[in-house]
Amino acid sequence: MDALFADDAFDRAPRVIAPGAVWLPGFLDEAGQAWIIRQYAQWRSGPVPPHATTIRGHPMSVTTIGLGWHWRPGRYDREAKDVNNELVLPFPDWMTRLGRQVIDAAAEAVAADPDSPASAPAAWGLDPGAYDPDVALVNYYDENAKMGMHQDKDEHDPAPVVSLSLGDTCTFRFGNTETKNRPYEDIRLASGDAFVFGGPARFAFHGVTRIHPDTAPSYARLDDLGGGRINITMRATGRK
Repeated sequence: MDALFADDAFDRAPRVIAPGAVWLPGFLDEAGQAWIIRQYAQWRSGPVPPHATTIRGHPMSVTTIGLGWHWRPGRYDREAKDVNNELVLPFPDWMTRLGRQVIDAAAEAVAADPDSPASAPAAWGLDPGAYDPDVALVNYYDENAKMGMHQDKDEHDPAPVVSLSLGDTCTFRFGNTETKNRPYEDIRLASGDAFVFGGPARFAFHGVTRIHPDTAPSYARLDDLGGGRINITMRATGRK
């Protein structure tokens, strides 16, 4: 029964979910996933610890670490003024390179998609040479954490968002730009998957409805954290 509902029982080919949104299953190999998880262990040590951001008076169920910039609703700062007033860690050069590789793979998937026009990669911002992210929000989800439907709209630069998943599989809900309600699609994002949304999908509502415990492969288990999932989203703030 477990094998029937394992991630490899689902279609895991790259897929254009909607104009501007591309799912890249298994983008990160085993070594890459394990290496990034080790980096997370270092990021947790500070200078700004993982924290639950407060939105409208309520703490989120995920904890966040910012690289490059510290995010709180409606703004980015270099200092975590709502946590401990410390400067955040810099955005690492290797993450820029990785983000460009994801963008390149997404452009290739779009070019191979018979339903996408030839102009789509450029129109959707899928140009790896031009992609220059400067912030990563690194979210940790325990097995009970969720994230409600929302838009990523605090950036001044409309460059695509690049998302990477590590650890346990989640159900990721990707919707439309007009409403939190239908139409949307639920997608199983597994460890190593990448997801890109830019162009007409840049401001689509999206969220996480469920974490599936004990679904991480052996090389990406987050046992030191009690299981769960790490999600990294890269963006370009457009700030200096």
